[in-house]
Amino acid sequence: MRRLRCQAVQPPTAASQSARVSSLVPNTGTKVHRPAKILVADDMADNVDIVRARLERLGYDVIVAGNGEDALERARTDLPDLVLLDVMMPKLDGIEVVKRLKADATLPFIPVLLLTAKSDPKDIVAGLDSGADDYLTKPIDNAALAARVRAMLRIKELHHQIRDQADRLAQQASELAAWAGRLEERVAAQLAELERVGRLKRFLAPQIAEIVLSDGADSLLQSHRREVVVLFCDLRGFTAFAETAEPEEVMAVLREYHGVLGPLVRLHEGTLDHFAGDGIMVFFNDPVPSPDAPAQAARLADAIRVEIGALAEIWHERGYTLGVGIGISQGFATLGQIGFEGRTDYTAIGTVANVAARLCADAKSGEILITRKLATAVSEIAEARSIGSVEMKGLARPIEVYRLGAVRRS
Repeated sequence: MRRLRCQAVQPPTAASQSARVSSLVPNTGTKVHRPAKILVADDMADNVDIVRARLERLGYDVIVAGNGEDALERARTDLPDLVLLDVMMPKLDGIEVVKRLKADATLPFIPVLLLTAKSDPKDIVAGLDSGADDYLTKPIDNAALAARVRAMLRIKELHHQIRDQADRLAQQASELAAWAGRLEERVAAQLAELERVGRLKRFLAPQIAEIVLSDGADSLLQSHRREVVVLFCDLRGFTAFAETAEPEEVMAVLREYHGVLGPLVRLHEGTLDHFAGDGIMVFFNDPVPSPDAPAQAARLADAIRVEIGALAEIWHERGYTLGVGIGISQGFATLGQIGFEGRTDYTAIGTVANVAARLCADAKSGEILITRKLATAVSEIAEARSIGSVEMKGLARPIEVYRLGAVRRS
């Protein structure tokens, strides 16, 4: 069973978000001229005259260029609101002109409308890939020309508005950042306390965490050695299920499974070591001593068997063959926090944990396998029958394993 960990990530500040928005919005320069200024570039004088006449009738200010180099020069000196650009021109073709216009960081945003006699989709794609914003094929339809020009000028105006809004947002974010800085000191103390509370409540049942916090005894989490009872459980058939089921089905099953386990662990005041997919590890008698840790573990195991057993019937109706296996061991372990700055866990390390994990792995669906020592400790509240000695990897001698029956409630 692998541990899956999630690292908390600090959310971006309002100032950084605004700066990012501003950097993504191209510099639009001045607003659209009134009337809008349009550059028409074509090496065919007749074509230029036709397009120019149509645009001037629509009220636009038109300037012209007869080749690609001239078009670049006029764009840089006159800063038009829109460029109508023929593809096939001497010196520089239209596609090269578009590339240079779009690559020039000193220019404001200028939409480009390609005019081409070619109707091959590959030529159109090449023009758009070069940075053109739209295209018209010749002969040019008057209504289409008017509509495309209006659309391109609207885009120009919208770019300018977005830039203005981004600048205003940056200013507001700067003011917000200054206010947040003043608030930071007051929040810091509260965050430190919340971190302390959260660190304990990740491992402990809420009622135990509150006791530790009220006594200021979180030093209990420092490394030490103590006898504990360790419980492992995971789902039988889960690996095969996860290989064939849809991801949504797998996550839905885990949510239901964890939704049952979490409250049960809290109810029985166990210390939750970790969730690892379908597996969990819980231990008792640490960090807060428990007068009857074996009984707590046995009652938790029995409750899991009953509750997950009921849930397994629902899963069976959906076509899922799943059950729960549980292993419990009692013995000494080294306990304490492990990890690194910003990410720690509280865990139990030792043979007792390894034995519980291997008992869990051997348990069939609905079975609770325990050690002889634990069977003796819970004999007054539950019947446990020996199933013989079992050799376990890493242990010098076999251990006697018992199957736990129904557990009497307190």
